[in-house]
Amino acid sequence: MISALPADRGWHLDDLYDADADSGAPGTSYTREGGFLHDAGRFDADFFGISPREALAMDPQQRLFLETSWEALERAGIDPRTLRGSRTGVFAGAAYQGYGGGLRDVPGELEGLFVAGISTSVLSGRVAYTLGLEGPAVTVDTACSSSLVAVHLAAKALRNGECSLALAGGATVIGSPLTFTGFSRQRGLAPDGRCKSFSAAADGFGMAEGVGLVLLERLSDARRNGHPVLAVIRGSAVNQDGASNGLTAPSGTAQQRVIAEALTAARLTAADVDAVEAHGTGTTLGDPIEAQALLAAYGQGRPEGRPLWLGSLKSNIGHTQAAAGVAGIIKMVQAMAHGTLPATLHIDEPTPNVDWSSGAVVLLTETTPWPANSRPRRAGISSFGLSGTNAHIIVEQPPAEPPAAPPAPGDPAVPWVLSGRTEDALRDQAVRLRAHLIREPSPRPADIGWSLATTRTPFEHRAAVVGGDRDTLLAGLDTLINGGTAPRTVRGTALHDPRPVFVFPGQGSQWVGMAVGLLDGCGVFAARMAECERALGPFVDWSLTEVVRGVSGASWVDRVDVVQPVLWAVMVSLASVWRGYGVVPVAVVGHSQGEVAAAVVAGALSLEDGARVVALRSRVLRGLTGRGGMLYVPLPPVEAERWIGGWKGRLSVAAVNGPSSVTVSGDPEALDGLHARLADEGVLCWRVPGVDFAGHSPQIGEIREDLLTLLSGIAPRRPGFRSVRRSRAVSSTPPPSTPRTGTATCGRRSVSRKPSAASSTRATAPSSRSAPTRP
Repeated sequence: MISALPADRGWHLDDLYDADADSGAPGTSYTREGGFLHDAGRFDADFFGISPREALAMDPQQRLFLETSWEALERAGIDPRTLRGSRTGVFAGAAYQGYGGGLRDVPGELEGLFVAGISTSVLSGRVAYTLGLEGPAVTVDTACSSSLVAVHLAAKALRNGECSLALAGGATVIGSPLTFTGFSRQRGLAPDGRCKSFSAAADGFGMAEGVGLVLLERLSDARRNGHPVLAVIRGSAVNQDGASNGLTAPSGTAQQRVIAEALTAARLTAADVDAVEAHGTGTTLGDPIEAQALLAAYGQGRPEGRPLWLGSLKSNIGHTQAAAGVAGIIKMVQAMAHGTLPATLHIDEPTPNVDWSSGAVVLLTETTPWPANSRPRRAGISSFGLSGTNAHIIVEQPPAEPPAAPPAPGDPAVPWVLSGRTEDALRDQAVRLRAHLIREPSPRPADIGWSLATTRTPFEHRAAVVGGDRDTLLAGLDTLINGGTAPRTVRGTALHDPRPVFVFPGQGSQWVGMAVGLLDGCGVFAARMAECERALGPFVDWSLTEVVRGVSGASWVDRVDVVQPVLWAVMVSLASVWRGYGVVPVAVVGHSQGEVAAAVVAGALSLEDGARVVALRSRVLRGLTGRGGMLYVPLPPVEAERWIGGWKGRLSVAAVNGPSSVTVSGDPEALDGLHARLADEGVLCWRVPGVDFAGHSPQIGEIREDLLTLLSGIAPRRPGFRSVRRSRAVSSTPPPSTPRTGTATCGRRSVSRKPSAASSTRATAPSSRSAPTRP
């Protein structure tokens, strides 16, 4: 982690470095190593909709903090886009304002942007603005304790109800060599750039850069919202050194006091805490004062065999200053999760300036197991600022998750959806997902699909991989990565309008037992089906619910005057379910008899008129049954036309389903002949089930006058939403329709069939497990 000074800062490195620490030459540093972010200048401005000029004027601390905020939200399973307008707070720690400080002549086009670009207040404000967050946005500067103080303030704001969610952390990018030259004059830096925390060899701290964030939420809210809980903040405290031996000199008494206050806030004793992540910079003044304070605060009266374990992350990555406190939190949260306390480096011998026998405190000189006990693992984190502001936070292992419901046997095929702002970003997402699954082979495909669909922002470039098992889905990811094509993989560019379009198919997808699970498990679906049954009543001599439940036998699948009204009712009812979940279409598209369902859902036809159209139309169609059929042919339209030329007048292309897919209609003998010819050539085609008439062919002209007479009283209405004004390719994956899915989603919450404006703003897709809804 420790490397040479970066060469991309515009610093004159040859003039800056002076190996003679005693020379005191102004403008020089006797160290040229530290923990640096060598790509700190890189930033994907387009991702956040920021212009190149504004990005140039933005302090890299703002850029990195913004990027890390997005990542923190996604890691918590939250689509950042869904927080717009929410009472989410941003609490940022920052200490430097050196970006652009060395420019004597700021380019004219950037002058007006530098005011916000270099302001530390905008570190928090930029995140709030970009994501549309309306909770508190606060930037804290208490020097090295900034990010820990930010976390303390965020936790208080959550407890006080000032916000419902909070991003908290800090960022440090060194924009000017003044930091090195100033601390060199104070002899505060380690010549080799390494922090030797609590070591006899301690000779100053190693300068470092970093950015870190945690996402905080009240525990009860996190549990209710289904967010993963990595740790619990039990208590925290902040105080000041006051009149110590010098403005920047630490006070051991103040450090003891802030620890005691944090324990009181946590309602714990010192013996309840297992380990402390110390400030531990590796200075000859600060480390002994801190160690003695810890021995006094934590090392007294501990049970036999349970010392306080003491370490410092700064020995690993250097002193990240305004980000150091949150780095310590992240370290200890990971340590709790893995049951391992990492070693503190560079301690050949503990500092002799501390009486280590005065309390039960042991330095973590090697990696140490952190065993589980009858109580949760707990750790304290300390951070002390150059300004004299001290902070201490106590984190605790989270309560056990409630046991997950056992997965139902035989997962259905599920989609894995990916997206990115560019094609390269989309491919990178596939690469990252595949690498994650190789490392973590246990998650079920349905769980991965649920998370990808509901916890990530969908961007312009999209892809979906569909499969019923892990190997098939991984193969689909390989196809995306390599730029190939496969039957179960699709990619494309989304419409500018992110709202959904409902697509209603024609006949041919029906099966016995269809929608029975939804009738039993989804109140919205059952209520809408009952309305459809009443609307169909005057035109049919059978019961809709009895047909669906199979009370009347399975022969209905072969009767067009039953199949089409049943499909119409199921589609109209499914649309009500989706709308109840907040999925409100901006447009509808229908094919064949699906046009009738689309018209009803759009409001262009009343439910009663829709029932009349579908029932009477299918009744008239029954007069054509036995005289034809339909054949699915996976060929382009031009090629299909050539194939059917041998049966001129007897076959026709009934529907163009896509660039390489058509449906052919005609008389049965001609269809059989075409089917046989295509099979001989290795073309896989099949008859559309339940269709024994030549739909969408000249044969339908025979019933034109009858239809006009029967439907003469229909009164079309103005649709309830805007129509599509230009040709658009629309792809649709129908919602899951197995009984298990319907019961699991609709049975867990009350869904209004006519959603309010508030309920329509959030889309929750039905899934095979309960999807928690954030407020």
